[in-house]
Amino acid sequence: MTRVEELRRTRTPGGVGPLLASTGISVTGDGAFLAAAPLLAASLTHSAFEVSTVTAAFYAPWLVAGLPAGALADRWPRRLVMVSADLARAGVLAVLALAVATGHASLPLLLAAILLVGIAQCFFDSSAQAVIPTLVGRDKEALARTNGRYWAIDTVGRSLVGPPLGTATFALNKLLPFAADAFSFAVSALCISRLPQMPAASEQHQAMTAAIRAGLRHLRQTRELRILAASMATYNFAYNVGFATFVLYTTRVLHVAAAGYGLLLATAAVGGMLAGWRAAPLTRRLSYRQVMAIASLTQGLVWLGVTLLPNIYVAGALLMFLGAASTLTSVAVGSARQSLTPDHLLSRVVSAFRLFGIGAAALGALTGGAAAGAAGLHAPLGISAILMIIAASITWPWRRQQ
Repeated sequence: MTRVEELRRTRTPGGVGPLLASTGISVTGDGAFLAAAPLLAASLTHSAFEVSTVTAAFYAPWLVAGLPAGALADRWPRRLVMVSADLARAGVLAVLALAVATGHASLPLLLAAILLVGIAQCFFDSSAQAVIPTLVGRDKEALARTNGRYWAIDTVGRSLVGPPLGTATFALNKLLPFAADAFSFAVSALCISRLPQMPAASEQHQAMTAAIRAGLRHLRQTRELRILAASMATYNFAYNVGFATFVLYTTRVLHVAAAGYGLLLATAAVGGMLAGWRAAPLTRRLSYRQVMAIASLTQGLVWLGVTLLPNIYVAGALLMFLGAASTLTSVAVGSARQSLTPDHLLSRVVSAFRLFGIGAAALGALTGGAAAGAAGLHAPLGISAILMIIAASITWPWRRQQ
């Protein structure tokens, strides 16, 4: 099969519903886990540094295991990979919940659980993004619609429902959020098992390093993907420059209480959910690079507005646009990967994007903290605004429609 024929292959019979259902269930558990894990760490140690290692542990798996996970996910049947990853996560979290229940929880055990769950997520996410074009085809509108719903559901579960659920259940009983997340992954595995059988996409005999290089080579040689990867990394970097100390900006400059900060974050999540659900009509007449450029410009204008108009209501309205822009970047980048990458390389390309995006996010958070310490709390917002306006002008396809 030639590359062109593969990119035009017809979709596999069977709907994408089980994948979306799995996403909704598991990311809600993930959101609870993300909120409860630092709380558990704080109950196990009084060291601020040790508590901070929990946040770092959530980033580490993609940086360490992302590329090998993508290569292996291309070699193995993707439904089997996703079911296995879900069951592995359920098992790890069940052990953690049991340790909490019996009083044997420790910070090393919590960190090990986060790392193992994160490694399994590398396999699951690489496969989940790769099965979408197999299920719905590579038509631009179909990909935008499916990816929009996927990321809308992810935003609701991970940002709106999951964190309050995690903190509330932790307050009732420390083991509940971890047991609930374990259960969510077991149910997610059941949903994934309802997807159609899909054979392995790639050959088995290729060496791991050669397989990883093949995915990176496709990303490097495909101009649109290369530009989108750089633009997404820049977007994530600027986003985290702005958000690293945004909680301090809201409390000290906007004089917002802790509860108000949570509501501000919720407005961003609502914007992301609404944009994701309407992604297909919103992006129908735009190329992937145009969507990315508009989203980058939107982020820049949001940070500019927040720093020039220091008002909580203005900030809430602007953050809704920021949430919408962030979801549309995920839709555009995901759809571009699925449209422009052969099936046998897709998991590897997904993992490469995640590696660059998460690495940029971590560097952005460090940069934001350093900028705030050196020049005040307005500085990170100004840096993000300038960077995003420049990035938007570079990403926009000026010469011809891409």
